[in-house]
Amino acid sequence: MTRIAVTGAAGRMGGRIITLATESDQLHLVGAVEMAGHPKLGQDAGHVAGCGELGVAISDSLEEALTGADLLIDFTFPQVTLANAAVCARLGKGMVVGSTGFTPEEREQLQGFAEQIPVVFAPNMSVGVNVCFKLLKEIARTLGDGFDVEIVELHHNKKKDSPSGTAVRMGEIVAEALGRDYNQVANYHREGMCGERTTEEIGMQTVRGGDIVGEHTVYFIGMGERIELTHRAMNRDMFARGAIRAASWLGGKPAGMYDMQAVLGLDEG
Repeated sequence: MTRIAVTGAAGRMGGRIITLATESDQLHLVGAVEMAGHPKLGQDAGHVAGCGELGVAISDSLEEALTGADLLIDFTFPQVTLANAAVCARLGKGMVVGSTGFTPEEREQLQGFAEQIPVVFAPNMSVGVNVCFKLLKEIARTLGDGFDVEIVELHHNKKKDSPSGTAVRMGEIVAEALGRDYNQVANYHREGMCGERTTEEIGMQTVRGGDIVGEHTVYFIGMGERIELTHRAMNRDMFARGAIRAASWLGGKPAGMYDMQAVLGLDEG
């Protein structure tokens, strides 16, 4: 049994993670965290999440919430995640990180903490999306340079980062499979007389509106034919279920940075 603490315990994602954790026979919730001044502080995390009394009060102290925990599930923001990672590293607690919007420098900082503790870090913890990651690598390798690649992602109008971490990861996977440097070939903007499309560029387009949970399509466009690989998120439970699966897998692992490909065994063979 892996003992967990959850950040953002009074939020939608935190509540779903807490609820699903109570349904798991591999996880046990021992801590719940919210920001200082939150109106739900001191309340039972289970009551707030709508899954019944759990005997775990929501705290604004991460150290307190991690008492007796093996790892932390963190869906916050990069700066908050890094501050939490520093605490986890000091206390020797693992982390499952679902936060998005990390800069390359922030990723390096998280990697540094992963040298001390086990960390599962994924821009998207959906099982389906990670299967798409696997397929994208194979499709790109097979098609080679004869197809133009364009990525379009759609999210709700409250999302703060753009493009999504999932879209960026898709671009990185395709670029790597094709022997390209993603940072050199990603094209985020076309306007006016921008010239013809280059062979190597990977177009990245963003749509924001309404309550779209998340949709990603990668287009491989050739002469006379087109392949489209699309993943649509119907609700946020898929992210929470992925986090639960990652937490169940991470217990007992040595220090290091892991991704959902490792969790799902998709990096084997």
